[in-house]
Amino acid sequence: MSDLHERVTRVWQGGVGPAASRALDVAARGYRGLLDAREWLYGRGVLRCRALGVPVVSVGNLTVGGTGKTPAVELVVRTLLALGHRPAVLSRGYGRRGHGIRVVADSSSMRLNADEAGDEPILLARRLPGVPVIVGAHRYGAGRVAVERFGVTALVLDDGFQHRTLAKDVEILMARARAPWGNGRLLPGGPLREPLTALARAHLIVVTGARAANDVAEVTAAARVHAPDVPVLAARHLPIECWDAASTRALGAEALRGLKLFAFAGIGAPDSFRETLGDAGAVEAGFARFADHHRYTADEHAMLERRAHAASAVGLVTTEKDWMRLRALPAPAMPLYVLGVRLALLSGEAQWRAVLARACARPA
Repeated sequence: MSDLHERVTRVWQGGVGPAASRALDVAARGYRGLLDAREWLYGRGVLRCRALGVPVVSVGNLTVGGTGKTPAVELVVRTLLALGHRPAVLSRGYGRRGHGIRVVADSSSMRLNADEAGDEPILLARRLPGVPVIVGAHRYGAGRVAVERFGVTALVLDDGFQHRTLAKDVEILMARARAPWGNGRLLPGGPLREPLTALARAHLIVVTGARAANDVAEVTAAARVHAPDVPVLAARHLPIECWDAASTRALGAEALRGLKLFAFAGIGAPDSFRETLGDAGAVEAGFARFADHHRYTADEHAMLERRAHAASAVGLVTTEKDWMRLRALPAPAMPLYVLGVRLALLSGEAQWRAVLARACARPA
């Protein structure tokens, strides 16, 4: 479990003492200088965005940490399929072992595992059978592979808001409903990758973790200042499937209702998983946090089982993304449940479809 991650999160949410704050301000000004220099280079044509002749939709955020980008990518792909496109997903493949551009899944089969591809691309390939998924730090090169090898008619970038080498037609920016910008400071003094003025680049802003359609006040206030014409949509993650890890037997999310379970997660926003467990009706016996993209060991697996027994839990439960990094380990003696989610829009569904339809005209 990442004590460092916990400490950094507390600093970004609550601040630090005056001396540390001054040091972080200096570092943040240096980071801001790098952002401004990059913007200047693109503005003068020294660095250039290149197009591939097909619509490109990017899903990203302004902050470090989880905002639900991967389920949003899935929703974009499903929308493009409904609009008549043959889309592919491009991902950097964060945490993967290996380099270069790799095909994770083609139109018929999975080619890589989570170690080779990263957990998020594997999750997307599993949830979107028949849709090519390609990883590579160079998104333009990965996009060329998708277009030339698979004849796709649209590309979807996972975590692409800060990426500039590939020209984009739609920017979807994800933000959390609660404390969306942390302490409002740039890295390393806060979680912001870019200043809030970057909201103006978005075509849609989607607020995750909303409990109701109007639970978007803080993000809406920022958008009113920096992106007054950009629609702000409310969304939440709904539990849609569950399975027993040992048998991979599908149970349905309702199978967790009333079960006392010890939960664990190594994702960017673990509290969102806890909320989803509550929505599924599970009783939380305890919760263990790990750093995002954490690679589990057999010893950690055994430790989680001991903690679950000590809390009188009847089983363990984790996220689908975590399960991608757990599958190679021996199954625990007690049940391990895996919960899958889907992004559901609580408001602005018509705007979502209209923006994508307008920018991504149906292919001939």
